Amino acid sequence: MEESADNSQVLSEADGSVASPADSSDDPSPFVQEDGLVHIAAFDFDGTCISGNSPVLLVRRLMKLGMLEKSVLARIMLWGIAYKLRLPQNESWVRGLVFRAFAGKPVSHIDAFLRDFYDSDVASLFRERATAELLSQKEQGRVVVLVSATFEPIVSRAMEFHPIDFQISTRMRAAKDGTYTCEVEGLPVEGDQKIVRLREFADERFGAGRWVLDAAYGDHHSDRTLLGAARNPVAVTPDRPLARTAKSEGWRIAEW
Repeated sequence: MEESADNSQVLSEADGSVASPADSSDDPSPFVQEDGLVHIAAFDFDGTCISGNSPVLLVRRLMKLGMLEKSVLARIMLWGIAYKLRLPQNESWVRGLVFRAFAGKPVSHIDAFLRDFYDSDVASLFRERATAELLSQKEQGRVVVLVSATFEPIVSRAMEFHPIDFQISTRMRAAKDGTYTCEVEGLPVEGDQKIVRLREFADERFGAGRWVLDAAYGDHHSDRTLLGAARNPVAVTPDRPLARTAKSEGWRIAEW
């Protein structure tokens, strides 16, 4: 597992191990293809790999359990309305609101809660077509990376069941006493930050100029920059703005 300098996301290997830059697991040679480059396939998670939105599902679960105050829920819902209207929003702020349910609680306990949440509420939503595409990319020798704005323990749990090599996702800040705060470490891995974080990761892991983004998959118009950076962009069951961009740019459109 590697972290960027600002710790805004965690970069995990599929086996959940932790790899520092000095660790032998950082050797890029197992991933290098005949052209001397590492070929990456990047996948968005919510709305692409799964037919739903895991943060929204999490809020619903917390609401049922009475873990969020009504005033907090109201602010989250107002944020959601503005998001649907495509108005500029503070991504860190809304994630901080969600994590008010976990503030001051041990990281290990909350990570376990989020893993259980994945099992009960998210796992069944993982698309068969997504699993098949992940496997196809792996069989072609590409490094599969999930790039997602959702919370790291949720994506890490998904990695245990699907052919994914690494993940880049949003991490919440932990206090010195080992409990969670309501703050995001750095910036959420959302919109333009997806390609920024992917480039940072790939340069550090494989070396600048030693990798290519062969394919990228996304469903939302905020994924445009990630898809636009790929040799083979795929708009998966896209929203209307992304569908328009895909058609105008000649990108592949897949209905999963």
